[in-house]
Amino acid sequence: MLKIYGMKNAPADTTHIKKYPYSMRLQYWLNAIVMTGSLSGALLLVMLLGSASLPPEDGSDKLWVSDYENVLGTSMEIKISADVQQHAAKAEDAALAEVDRLNKILSGYDPSSEFSRWMKADKKPVPVSPELYEVLALFDQWRIKSNGALDASAETISKLWRDAAKQNRLPSSAKIADAVNKVRQQHYILNVQNHTAWRINDAPLILNSFAKSYIMNKAANAAMAVAGVTGLVVNIGGDILVRGAHIEQIRVSNPRADAENDPPVAQVQINNKTIATSGNYRRGEQIGGKWYSHIVDPRTGLPASGVISATVIADKATDAGALATTLNVLNPEEAKQLVATISGAEYMLITSDGKQIESEGWKKAEIPETRPAIKTVPLADQNKLWDPNYELVINLELATIEGMRVHRPFVAVWVTDENKRPVRQIALWYNKPRWLNEMRSWYAAYYGNFSAGSSNISSTSSATRSPGKYTLKWDGKDDQGNLVKQGTYTVHIEAAREHGTHQLMSREITVKNPQHFDIPANTELASASLDYRKKTDGN
Repeated sequence: MLKIYGMKNAPADTTHIKKYPYSMRLQYWLNAIVMTGSLSGALLLVMLLGSASLPPEDGSDKLWVSDYENVLGTSMEIKISADVQQHAAKAEDAALAEVDRLNKILSGYDPSSEFSRWMKADKKPVPVSPELYEVLALFDQWRIKSNGALDASAETISKLWRDAAKQNRLPSSAKIADAVNKVRQQHYILNVQNHTAWRINDAPLILNSFAKSYIMNKAANAAMAVAGVTGLVVNIGGDILVRGAHIEQIRVSNPRADAENDPPVAQVQINNKTIATSGNYRRGEQIGGKWYSHIVDPRTGLPASGVISATVIADKATDAGALATTLNVLNPEEAKQLVATISGAEYMLITSDGKQIESEGWKKAEIPETRPAIKTVPLADQNKLWDPNYELVINLELATIEGMRVHRPFVAVWVTDENKRPVRQIALWYNKPRWLNEMRSWYAAYYGNFSAGSSNISSTSSATRSPGKYTLKWDGKDDQGNLVKQGTYTVHIEAAREHGTHQLMSREITVKNPQHFDIPANTELASASLDYRKKTDGN
């Protein structure tokens, strides 16, 4: 079913829309039709929605899945368990409407948001919405709980390091000390009786640390209020909330090997909880050839370095989000003491020296790891096979429209040999199996094997990624887990968007010395590249 979402304001000049794929332009114009409420638009909407067919309904709850890009600056997956599709669709609409509403309140990147307007307002008590007041109050509480390790004004320090990266030199000690001094000041005063917030200095503030978790929780509440909905999963940028009767198995991304299909560092199972991961491996600054985390310690003015990934499971979404960021800043002993004060919270840390540190209760949620049997290869044959020390990295970026939420297309990535026979399926992203035949090339190569097996759409908790950007790896093994022979192979990347276009990229590679290929973009894939390289330390 094509989902339609309204826009508050339609721009007068729409010439820039023409450069985007037809499917995205269609979604844009349907948004405008809904906004204007025209009769012809309504008739078109009826025809489009009326032509959509529903999956069979036998009275048992089913799981409906939708994927989006450009939600809170990242990707979003929502899974809804409901009795019928109409109820799932209504719950999805309710969740997305709540995401949009709260983003217009809390965003630090939208100049028209309530938070942005409050930041620019005169230095006097200003009546604010219940949501903005609550988030500002939560930051006050967490600043105290964390002994200053979590602070909305840490943006003062983050900005200093971003500016330094542009000049490719470290900030001076004096500038760091000045930034820390600004952070230590009080930045606003809340009045609970009048429900006002009074900003008393000019220090930059940002609400990112757990605004996403706060919004996820409110969106889940809206969805669960719909009749017929029994459970859901909301995954926004790697922070995952599970609600209701549904139980979700979740992979925790390895910070040293975080491609979509890399083995996880852990797997857990949760119900009625939130899991959040924060780390330095997807966002940060490069200065003088060294990587510095985007997470900074407000107490020292330095980027966090001792912990490279922190994953937290908690009953409250905001607790999970706040702790995930804070535990990147604290040392392990401080982390243990803080988490002990939060009922129901468990954590796993990965330190910069490779240690894995877990709370006492973490193992209760963890699923035991199963490793495939290692296959031995006769010595005489080893020189003819793919070098196991090498891998093929596949980077792809899905086309998006800045500032506009779009459905993620179906995507398949697979490899064929010189005889065009399928060798390895790298990825298959979809949410409606009945439309898989729209990926015609993949369907011809793989659907027989797919039909014979079971499908699984997994959730992965990870540091936040940029919208539409994904990395995959091929380890040189076929679908049976055997190393392939050295030779020439073709990598295929196929994308099909519902009510949109079908695109196929193919690139032939010969396995030999390290090499890089850029693949020309198309209307659904903004960019793609292949890197045959020696494996990194994380593998």
